[in-house]
Order: sequence, then C-alpha cells, then structure tokens
Amino acid sequence: MTKKVKKRSAGLLLFRGAGDGNGADQGVEVLLGHMGGPLWERRNEGGWAIPKGEYGPEEAPMAAARREFTEEIGLPPPEGPYLPLGDVLLSSGKLVTIWAVRADLDPALMVPGTFTMEWPPGSGRVGEFPELDRVAWFTPEVAGTKLVKGQIPFLERLLGLLEG
Repeated sequence: MTKKVKKRSAGLLLFRGAGDGNGADQGVEVLLGHMGGPLWERRNEGGWAIPKGEYGPEEAPMAAARREFTEEIGLPPPEGPYLPLGDVLLSSGKLVTIWAVRADLDPALMVPGTFTMEWPPGSGRVGEFPELDRVAWFTPEVAGTKLVKGQIPFLERLLGLLEG
C-alpha cells in the first residue's frame, strides 16, 4: 500500500570541512538546529533537525528550502551549488526534500524565527517560541545521534556523495 503525501517540507543541510579551507583537518561537519519550544527543550538526542519547513503546491521545493532556511536561521541561504539528497516519506505522511550545500556559518549569528502555541495545553495561554533555539556543527557520527530519526537518511546520502 502506498502512503498518501499529506504535507511537503523542504530544507538545506549545510556542510563544511574536508578540503574547503574551513577546518579540513577536522573532516566533515554538518549544521543542525535544535527544535525550539517546550516539547523539545529537554530533548537532546533525537531533538535536532535539518533546517526545513512546509510549503504549498504554488511554491517550488528549492524556493521553499531557501525561504525556510532564512525563516528558521534568520540569515540568507548560502549560494550553491546545491546537491540534491532526494526525498524521504515520513511515517506521518509528510514528504521531506533536502539539498546539501557546502558553506560555513557562525552559529552565534543565528536569529531564529518564532511560532506561537498554547502552552501548557488547555491553559488558554499562548506563548511565542523559537523554531530552532540553537544551531551547531556536528561530525557525522555525532549528528547521527542528534538528528530526528526520519532525517538520518539525508545525512547518509550526503556522506555517500562526499565519499564518491
């Protein structure tokens, strides 16, 4: 049985190192964001994600990936070339599309976008929370433990492209 795509999301996975003049002796690192809001504040392992977000049928996936990067990180997306990492259909029915791009970014420059939600549930109080509360560079080994499980295939695909 084929799952129906309920929503679509697109994003950019930044990577650095290994021959780009930005710490080549350290190997490759990827930039991940820790998901913001009260539901994720105490979760470290499996609480990090590739900067991405939802888009509608009127927007091209690459345009959405670039827009969402700016909305979540607060900085313009790096220029390409962009390496397509393909799609992953999550168990929720969301189709996620990611591109990788070689770039360097200082996590201290991040100015996160925000969202609102009722918290605590049923309280009637609405709070504003950062979409990502911090970003950091990780080696692929550490990133594999930090990423939400549904996004690990993108990390594996990036490493395959870099090794090939």
